[in-house]
Amino acid sequence: MDSAALSFGAVSSSFFCNSRNPKFSCVSSNPKPASPPIVRCSQSENPHLNSWYPLKPISGTAFSCTAVTSHHTNTSGSGNLTASTAAAAATTRAKLQLLIQEFQSLTVPLDRVKRLLHYAELLRPLGDSLKSNDSRVPGCTAQVWLHVELDDNNKLRFLADSDSEITKGFCACLVWVLDGATPEEVLAVKTEDLAALSVVGLNRKASGYSSSRANTWHNVLMSMQKRTKALVAEREGRPRGEPFPSLIVSAEGIQAKGSYAEAQARFLLPDEVKIQELVNFLEEKKIGVVAHFYMDPEVQGVLTAAQKLWPHIHISDSLVMADSAVKMAKAGCKFITVLGVDFMSENVRAILDQAGFPEVGVYRMSDERIGCSLADAAASPAYMDYLAAAAASVSSPSLHVVYINTSLETKAYTHEVVPTITCTSSNVVQTILQAFSEVPDLNVWYGPDTYMGANIMELFRQMTAMSDEEIAEIHPKHNRNSIKSLIPRLHYFQDGTCIVHHLFGHEVVGKINEMYCDAFLTAHFEVPGEMFSLAMEAKRRGMGVVGSTQNILDFIKERLQEALDRNVDDHLQFVLGTESGMVTSIVAAVRKLLGSVKSHDRAKVSVEIVFPVSSESITTTPSSSPGEAGDFLKFPVIPGVASGEGCSLHGGCASCPYMKMNSLESLLKVCRSLPHDKENISAYEAGRFSLQTPNGKLIADVGCEPILHMRHFQVHVANSTSILRFDNFQVINNAICAFYRLPSNCQRS
Repeated sequence: MDSAALSFGAVSSSFFCNSRNPKFSCVSSNPKPASPPIVRCSQSENPHLNSWYPLKPISGTAFSCTAVTSHHTNTSGSGNLTASTAAAAATTRAKLQLLIQEFQSLTVPLDRVKRLLHYAELLRPLGDSLKSNDSRVPGCTAQVWLHVELDDNNKLRFLADSDSEITKGFCACLVWVLDGATPEEVLAVKTEDLAALSVVGLNRKASGYSSSRANTWHNVLMSMQKRTKALVAEREGRPRGEPFPSLIVSAEGIQAKGSYAEAQARFLLPDEVKIQELVNFLEEKKIGVVAHFYMDPEVQGVLTAAQKLWPHIHISDSLVMADSAVKMAKAGCKFITVLGVDFMSENVRAILDQAGFPEVGVYRMSDERIGCSLADAAASPAYMDYLAAAAASVSSPSLHVVYINTSLETKAYTHEVVPTITCTSSNVVQTILQAFSEVPDLNVWYGPDTYMGANIMELFRQMTAMSDEEIAEIHPKHNRNSIKSLIPRLHYFQDGTCIVHHLFGHEVVGKINEMYCDAFLTAHFEVPGEMFSLAMEAKRRGMGVVGSTQNILDFIKERLQEALDRNVDDHLQFVLGTESGMVTSIVAAVRKLLGSVKSHDRAKVSVEIVFPVSSESITTTPSSSPGEAGDFLKFPVIPGVASGEGCSLHGGCASCPYMKMNSLESLLKVCRSLPHDKENISAYEAGRFSLQTPNGKLIADVGCEPILHMRHFQVHVANSTSILRFDNFQVINNAICAFYRLPSNCQRS
């Protein structure tokens, strides 16, 4: 015969009839006629083709073989890809390649959809007893159920079903490829291998990554692999290890799992007396509060509850804190209390002065210095030496992109050495790309966060493998050639890290891969490269976000709202790849969304926030037993700064010890002392910079300029979420041209 007549239907009366487990039996309540004969290649130049194939022939593909027909030995309808036939079947890799070839041969989008619908018809439905929340596949728009077993021959048996016919077609293909495979074969398949299986017309781009439905390929694979690992560990008698601590939030309440989560949850429902005491002070004395997401959980719990009674309380990332302070001053607040590290109170003070509110007092929450490892790195001699190379460059202009988590003094001094613009984790990618698009031969010097700099570089390297159309979605003035050309001109500081995000290293990433590969993964842009790559992979399949604390919060809210809109029982699991103080705002947002749905017609939806706490990042207490160091969940864990609880001796903290210096007691002390007992809290006041830069200008004035450049940038951003396209603006170009005394036409034409 000219081509192999390899019919999907010929062997697909069931995918799952080759297991001894009765759950996989193919007895149907509606018996069908015996399956048609299978076509087998008895001779072939390609040994992988000497098998039965549940795929339609590819037009124009010829096989040199003699066709031999054989019938299913089991006439009851359990005709099959059995273990014996699997021995003669193609390898998992070859089956996947054949599936890819088949889809690529269907150039008309509608034909691919029809093929999926046909395969969906051939997939036997899963029994209702196996359709549970535990068998659900996370991250799919439709409901998908997956059941996995490891048979006596060490082969994986997969059952799958969905309430969407197209999604069921996806499942049918994956089950055919992997059912009967060894654990090694299942775990060897990568999500990138499925990129060619896009169904154009279901997703916005041919890459297959844009649509949650197209991402079904990847999310079902992740669940298959996670459950494979668990079954193998169980068979080998290996403990899988304790799960990370987590908080589960539902309409019924909050459940803490693990000591660390219990410590966080203790303050999510604060004392009403403390709330009212604080609100009374704030109202009486017209005090506004701006606080960072990473606050101590006790403080955040009280502030979150107090927001309902006093409007001038704002909890956010560092970008918005100063803006909120200005709004509070305009609304009549006489004092602003800043719950954060010192560079945040410095910025609030300077921006209020710039906005015309020098009379509004600004107060920190400690009489001691509240430091920041990143701000300290940028204030070091090593950082100025790093920028000296930029200043020495005369052949091409340079731009210093400095992270907002630095002091006003640093911003001022560096701005006089190299033109400087401030950035945040939300807009750093856009800022750098815009700078390169505006100024020819520009060199960009980013700092001080080493991990973020490395992650930006890795992101740009990944972009070189994208199409020009995909790159244009990120920035309209860039393409593959421009991205390749800018990489050698991007520099980043090599010695600055956040002690919190340093925590998310190899140990944590390994455990996430092992136990949480099918969960939603969130990561701050400051995390180490391993965690960044993991989160970016999750992001590509619609299961992750990389960005700022606000981006993380928005992502969780969006996924929850989607689940509520589907109105089916669901459990959403999020790995929190940033400081654990975020949990207070997350829980508040989740409870608000859950409470917005009427109880009588509400599906049971819960959200689990997982704290990926390194086993190094714990503190033993007197009640801890010696010799238990291998099991970190047996230790009581107390977030806070005293004695460095939650911090590793090797670097990295489960919660920021600097942020935890902002206590509720300090806030109440400041409130009690204002306005008549200011001397008692003089050390708490955020002072103004009276010092001058080497060029004789006030530090406060010069240090504000990079921030104002960023604010101008933000006005022109079309969307403030991470890595999205934005409108063109002139501020970077103008600043660089003025600094280097270049003509106004130095802008790229």
